[in-house]
Amino acid sequence: MTAAAIPRVLIADADPWMRDLLTQMLLSVRCDAELDICVNGNEALEHLRRLPDLVIAARELPGIDGLDLLRNVRRQRREPALPFILLSDRSDSASVREAIPLAPTAYLTKPLNMDGLKQRLHQLLLQVDEEVFCEVPALLPGMTLHGFLDNRRQNTDGGPLLADVEAAVKRSLNPKGLNLRLLEEEVRTDPQVTAVLIAAANSAAQHRDGNVQTLLQALNKLGATQSMNLILGMTLKRSARLTDPLLAEQAQVYWALSLRTAEYARILARQLEVDQERCYCAGLLHCLGDLALLRALQEWRLAGGTLTAEEIARALKEYGASYGSELRVRWRLPLELRELVAAVYQLGGGVYSRERLAMNLSAQLARLQPEEDLSAVASSKTARLLKMGLPELTQIRRP
Repeated sequence: MTAAAIPRVLIADADPWMRDLLTQMLLSVRCDAELDICVNGNEALEHLRRLPDLVIAARELPGIDGLDLLRNVRRQRREPALPFILLSDRSDSASVREAIPLAPTAYLTKPLNMDGLKQRLHQLLLQVDEEVFCEVPALLPGMTLHGFLDNRRQNTDGGPLLADVEAAVKRSLNPKGLNLRLLEEEVRTDPQVTAVLIAAANSAAQHRDGNVQTLLQALNKLGATQSMNLILGMTLKRSARLTDPLLAEQAQVYWALSLRTAEYARILARQLEVDQERCYCAGLLHCLGDLALLRALQEWRLAGGTLTAEEIARALKEYGASYGSELRVRWRLPLELRELVAAVYQLGGGVYSRERLAMNLSAQLARLQPEEDLSAVASSKTARLLKMGLPELTQIRRP
């Protein structure tokens, strides 16, 4: 392959979050690359017929594993040899020695060193000092905002980044590595980071020892390197930051509401002696759909669409809730966490747990304007069930 040609790259990994991370890393080097994304070795073997210019495959693939996939590639005796980066959970000398006769271009162990991988991709896909620039794809003729948002809902990447996560990672690094407790304190206010790490920690590749439902649990499950890779990988995506002033202003409103709800949820959970961190996460995540919609609206603008303040408000009202539901289901957030997010909006039927009551009451408090009194909240069904009157609510609201 010459660097001037558009490369075709085959990526094969069973973990959806690793596939996404590899995709973003590769597109950050060659945004014009044509990608074939596979979830198992059998599918990857089929895609080899399309003659890729580079293969990045996990050794631990379902079906035909990555080592057998590499063995199949080398049997073809292609000249020059097809570049093949083999990823593996195994770093022991016996596993490495087994792969060496098959001449992988690189044998990289997980969690990956993303700087090292990016350097190799530059060497394989670009000439010295070459850069590739890609324009945002234009809207299809006749595409309406309604049609665009309907289509985007099925594959939204979630909300924009609101915290300065690059600076947070740097502040959390020390000579001994990444301090997970400090990193959690730095990024815990960002809904997108929280949701992605919890979802990644609950993926099939990581799912052991029960559900992960808080950010700190997710960081500990994923470990320092994988957590850092996922966080920095989010910064590589298009519209990771909102640059449109109208959309950024709306995002700040929803972020502030999320933070108020999360803080009230923590206070109420502490008083009710239930899980404070899980309630905090549920409060933080309840506006993720609205934030994801704002990110989709920026993509609409970048693709050439027009947008008014009235259209933004109408889109939020029509699509915000459905974007949130789509994300929580597609990312397979734990059912218990989803139920707490749902309780922010309404209690529903059945038996009311103290956690669900805490979430509902925290949302009522968070939505109050500073000049509004607490009478309506005190008379609500939730407050009555928790036996919280004006004195108790006034004390809670004071912080």
